[in-house]
Amino acid sequence: MAASYESESESEAWPGTQRPGTGTVSAAVREHLQKLCLREFPCGAGSWNKSRFLPQTWRTWRELVTKEEDVVSPGEETVEALLGLVRSPHSPWALLNDSNAEDSFLRELAIRNPLMITDTFFYSYFRSLRVVDKEVTLVDKDLLKFLKLEELVLSANRIKEVDATNLPPTLKVLELYGNEISSMECLCARPPAGLQHLGLGHNKLLGPLESLYVTADHWPNLVSLDLGFNDLTDLQSMVASLRTLRHLRLLVLQGNPLALVPYYRGLTIDSLAQLCVLDDITVSPNEKHLFRGLSLNGDLLAQEAQFVVTIGNLRGVLDTSVLDPEPGPEGPFVAYSYYVTYDFVRDEEGEADEDTGELAEIVKPSPSLELLVEESPEEVGEDVIKDIVGGVTEEVEGSLESEAEESGESELSVISGPSTILQTPRASAEELAKLRLRIDPRLCPSPGTVLFSTTHKPWAEVIPCSYEMQHSLRDLVPLKAFLLAGTTVTIVEEKILSWPVVLPAVDSPLSAKRGKGEKDKKGKEKDRKGQGEKEPAKEWTVPKKKKEPPKELRQDPPILQVLGRGLVILEPLLAGEPLVATVCNFGTVRTLTSDRLTLARDSKKIKKVAKKEKPKAVNPIYESDYHPEPLTVEVQIQLNQCRSAAEALRMFAV
Repeated sequence: MAASYESESESEAWPGTQRPGTGTVSAAVREHLQKLCLREFPCGAGSWNKSRFLPQTWRTWRELVTKEEDVVSPGEETVEALLGLVRSPHSPWALLNDSNAEDSFLRELAIRNPLMITDTFFYSYFRSLRVVDKEVTLVDKDLLKFLKLEELVLSANRIKEVDATNLPPTLKVLELYGNEISSMECLCARPPAGLQHLGLGHNKLLGPLESLYVTADHWPNLVSLDLGFNDLTDLQSMVASLRTLRHLRLLVLQGNPLALVPYYRGLTIDSLAQLCVLDDITVSPNEKHLFRGLSLNGDLLAQEAQFVVTIGNLRGVLDTSVLDPEPGPEGPFVAYSYYVTYDFVRDEEGEADEDTGELAEIVKPSPSLELLVEESPEEVGEDVIKDIVGGVTEEVEGSLESEAEESGESELSVISGPSTILQTPRASAEELAKLRLRIDPRLCPSPGTVLFSTTHKPWAEVIPCSYEMQHSLRDLVPLKAFLLAGTTVTIVEEKILSWPVVLPAVDSPLSAKRGKGEKDKKGKEKDRKGQGEKEPAKEWTVPKKKKEPPKELRQDPPILQVLGRGLVILEPLLAGEPLVATVCNFGTVRTLTSDRLTLARDSKKIKKVAKKEKPKAVNPIYESDYHPEPLTVEVQIQLNQCRSAAEALRMFAV
């Protein structure tokens, strides 16, 4: 068998011992060998098998005795009995379940031939070392003692730098996954010339200079390279350096910001003609054909990632309006609307202040009278409150205008048709003091992100959000951090109270002139009668109905209530998936009482249907078969990917 040694630990893997602290690779190897107890019963040499290792002069007289089976001295054990102690799962000397085959081999070898277990044996026999999750920070020079070492796995440790001069020259495989290495420069001092596989995934490689350390000058025989899940951003420079590796057949770059650009796979395949597998996916001849020639114009392609966010139907929303009393002549008139928000990373390099489209808006935190937040007035500045009130005023006007156009009288029927909406004035000092305690942090974006919102829609059984927004981002490193964290989707109910405005009566000069004219007219008619003139016959006319002036309404700041809030995992987009589609389920918010009230209201509307139309029957709701629909919203986030060289050049050529 290919001799190897593996050291993988959990905190409970070796009872009675502690996890290794900060140390070297050789120290971790020695500690693991001590845990195997290769020189203690039932392994090694001792009173349990001392007769097997007596000098030759003491054994000659026993060799003359004819015996059908091995004869051992009293108090000693046979080899088979000792092997049974380490093989039986019920034995107190058995290895734990997570032990590997190499551990078992060493223990049996220590029983059969314990004299072989020496340092010289280890250094000359083993070809593989696996020291995983041992808190190792230093690759020391004692590794050079392993004369035949071909595979070295040091994953899940705390290594920041590797002194390449301490790596055995016989190495063919080097894995350093899950460490804290920030640059490959330390590995290029004197790397093993025969290395065929290098694994540096899940580290902290960052910067455009990293492409200088993946050339044939340092790794002339490299066949497989894994740089996945680092912070590499410059795709063009990376593939230019990788082109010098003539033996490279397997490459992993996914998980890096550079893999988020739409032409990533096409440019990499066309630049590395000898590549067979990219990101664990076989490179097909069709792919090579579709992206042929793209590398010739690679420097002209913009380093930009594009995402399309789609929000579909919103279901299971509680119709809060049925719980409110009917408004009186003095109000308040109540209007409800519903929308969905999500946060997305802010692009510092792109044009962040551009118009984001008709369906998206940056939502500022609004004062909520129902969701209290434990904040002291000193924690919220006066300027912030003024911005909030100003944003709320603009948002209220825009939302009501859009609702009036889309829903007609369905939701805004409580406000009379010929009414006029007045602009809400700036809040007074007392109102601002009240608002300081009412800002709901759930309606604020996370640091480094912008909050986007769908259009406000009235209540319905199924509210179609019909939202689609494209996000183009050039700052790729923060984008990767955002995808790892995910986006938060929030369903918000907005409630707006409107009150009639009572205007004071003012005498108009026009009415005074009108009164004087009528008085003169009556005087002339009197004179005409005195002169004997006949009074003209009066024509009978239908009195005109006096037109009521439009009602003016004063609006309170919106009352925002979070109906549901949840995290959408976006890490699959970083791992190579082109699409994340999910239905966010926030549980049930509707009740039997509210649904019955909604049904009663709908029944009244059905009775008003024209007589020619046959009304639809409305089934009552029984408690026994009542199963309310949960509050859900459809969310889809797609990473744009080019399908051909022509498409990449058409969309991203600078």
